[in-house]
Amino acid sequence: MKYVIKVLQFCYSIYCLISFIAVMLCIFPFVLLSLPFGKVKGGNMIYTLCTIWGRTWYLLIGMVHGEIYEAPHNRKKQYIFVANHISYMDIPPIVTGVHQPIRALGKAEMVHIPIFGWIYRAAVILVDRSNATARARSIRALKAVLNKGISIFIFPEGTFNYSKKPLKHFYDGAFRIAIETQTPIKPLLFIDTLKRMHHRSLFELTPGLNRVVYLEEVPVAGLTKEDLPALKQKVFHMIEQGLQRYNEYPVA
Repeated sequence: MKYVIKVLQFCYSIYCLISFIAVMLCIFPFVLLSLPFGKVKGGNMIYTLCTIWGRTWYLLIGMVHGEIYEAPHNRKKQYIFVANHISYMDIPPIVTGVHQPIRALGKAEMVHIPIFGWIYRAAVILVDRSNATARARSIRALKAVLNKGISIFIFPEGTFNYSKKPLKHFYDGAFRIAIETQTPIKPLLFIDTLKRMHHRSLFELTPGLNRVVYLEEVPVAGLTKEDLPALKQKVFHMIEQGLQRYNEYPVA
């Protein structure tokens, strides 16, 4: 029986991949049409297209998007969104669950994927964490986006959490930008993504609920760089305790 389930899961994962590519190819011409509108208007158009892409794909594969608001959320306010990171299925909730224009910080190596890389390059701020100059350039790009009135999204863990703890160490970047630009932080929880796809394989997709939890915003007005460690620790504990409330622990 276990073997049958594995075969069915593999077939389902292949179907998910094919449908992902099919929807991507459908929106790709519209992405190209959005490019001449510039980084702000064109970028917002591409974000909307990605939202359509994500919701259509969810529908095709039996994935159900859900939202839980533990605190009120003002969609007209500018934020630095942060969330836990443990699965490739952390990506769809960004476009299905954040209902305002944003730019996410994403890994530069993803641009090498055919066709997808074009959309990815247009939709995110690229970062190469192995290169200090590239990291600094990404920080400047994120600040420029905030200066345009657009929110940003950063995974403060940087990479997948492979530990058995709810979270791994946070980098300073999101919190330094928040203080320097005086932009409040909005922590999110992705509480089902590891169930939907384990990080150990692309062929362990399962249909079901994929929820986003909105936590209370963290104001930064008046904070200085001396407050950075305390701010980072506060947000870390908020997300860690949130994951514990929903019984979300990494699976070895």
